[in-house]
This record gives sequence, C-alpha cells and structure tokens, in this order.
Amino acid sequence: MAEDAGPRLGRRLPDVFQGDIWHSFTRAPIVVLSAAFLVVAFLAAAFAPWVAPYDPFDLASLDIMNSVMAPGEKGLAGETFWLGTDDQGRDVLSTIIYGARISLVVGIASVLFSLVMGVGLGLVSGYVGGRLDAFIMRVADIQLSFPAILIALLIDGVARSLMPRDMHDELAFYVLIFAIGISGWVQYARTVRGSTMVERDKEYVQAARVIGMGSGRIIWRHVLPNVTGPVLVIATIHLAIAVITEATLSFLGVGIPPTTPSLGTLIRIGNDYLFSGEWWITMFPGVALVLLVLAINLLGDWLRDALNPKLR
Repeated sequence: MAEDAGPRLGRRLPDVFQGDIWHSFTRAPIVVLSAAFLVVAFLAAAFAPWVAPYDPFDLASLDIMNSVMAPGEKGLAGETFWLGTDDQGRDVLSTIIYGARISLVVGIASVLFSLVMGVGLGLVSGYVGGRLDAFIMRVADIQLSFPAILIALLIDGVARSLMPRDMHDELAFYVLIFAIGISGWVQYARTVRGSTMVERDKEYVQAARVIGMGSGRIIWRHVLPNVTGPVLVIATIHLAIAVITEATLSFLGVGIPPTTPSLGTLIRIGNDYLFSGEWWITMFPGVALVLLVLAINLLGDWLRDALNPKLR
C-alpha cells in the first residue's frame, strides 16, 4: 500500500491542471491577470522590507527636505522617487508596499475571524435547531439591518472607550481586526446553516447517529466537509470588503494610527494636499487600493461561477 501511494499521488497532481476549474481559469484572461496581480501584490507585501526601495518606518533615513516631491524627482542625495514623496518625505511607492501589507494582514485576519465564528455558529444553528437556531438567526437578522461599516465603527468606539488612552495605538491593530471580523460573520453563518439543515437529514448522518457517534464528531467529521463549498467564495469576496472597510476606517481616523502607512491612512493624508497640487500623495494609494479590491472581486466572481456545476 505504501509503495502505491507515491504513484497514486503523482497521478492525481496532473489531474488538477486538467480539470474543468483549471480549464475555466486559463480561458479567462482577465481572471489570469487578476490572479497574477494578486500574487505580485501578496509577494511584495510579504517581502516589503526587501522589495520596497526605502523603509518608511526608519525615521533616521527620512529627510523633511524631500517632502512633497513630484513623481520622478530626485532627492537631495540624488535618489529618484518614482511616485513622489508625501508630507514627511516618505517615498510613496514604499509606503504603498508597506500599506498594502498592513491592509492585507488586517483583511485576511478579519476574514479568518469571521469565517471561524460564522461557520461555527452556522453549524450549531443548522444542526441543533430549535430555540438556539432561532436566537442565532434573530441576532444575525438584527445585525444585517445595520451597515457593516457602522457596526465596525460602533465596536471600535466601544473598545477604545474601555481601553486606557495610552494603549490605543498599541491595540488599534487588533481592535480593528476584531471590529471588521465581528461585522462579517453573518453571511457565513446563514450560508452554512442552510447547507447544514440539508445535510443533517441525509442517510450518512443518520447512520452515524445509529452507531453512537456524538453530535460534535458528526458535525466535525461529516457535516463540515460537505458545507464548506460556498464558504471559499464568500471568503474571497469578503476579503475585498474587509480591505475596503479597513481603508474606510483608517480614512476616518478610527483605524490604524496615522504613523502607520496603511492604504486608508495614506489616502487620508494625501487628501489634505489634493487641492494644493500634490495629487500623487492620494492618487497612487487610491489606485493601488482600487486595483487590489478589483482583482479580488474578479477572482471571487470567477470562483463562484467555476464552483457552480450549473454554470459549467
């Protein structure tokens, strides 16, 4: 058996590149371009200290005399700032790379938080049913009546009021993840609940009950693998929403501290200089944010269609 495992695995790997999903992917040039852009963006963000031309966090390397330089201008030391500099003399290209890193980390972490919370509550609600199901769904309905950004603002404000003032900047990153994450669990819960209610009445679940398997084990080993199909699509699209929400909160001044160059913070800082002619400070971070969210949405739309057998 062990000797056959290697060849069997070797035969499975080429099947991944010969299936319907891979064929659909290669036949969509816009999706391929979006995926390539996301790969570059993720790699640049992950290796920002080595990819970025300058370190915007290194105060010793900043020179106020290099502030608000136009794209392509040379600094006092002869260096070229291809996308210009901001009001503190930071290279805009470097701040965009570091800003995308922070925005993606916040987005991915908040999506994971929403996913775990929503899938867990959806499984329990759909499998147990009864009053617990009614209670969870009524809470979800109440939350759906408010915009996600409003819930995130409320949670962020409450968290800041409970924390000591000198710890606001230190914990702002984690508060932001929690605020965005708690505002996005409903979609996961409602989708997983509906799938779980279908799966719990099938014969394989009833057979597991007959042999004495506990509810927790049934949910974990049998129901969960069969209800996670739509979750991947929701998570992909939710990532774009989370990045936009982070940028919105930072633009409003209640997200990442101003000293940390997230994309929303960069757009807010550049907005103050827009009417004085320094358009590049807000324009380039804004374009980067739009391209990032657009690429994620295009990939999510394709994934939704590719995983739907009725559209293939």
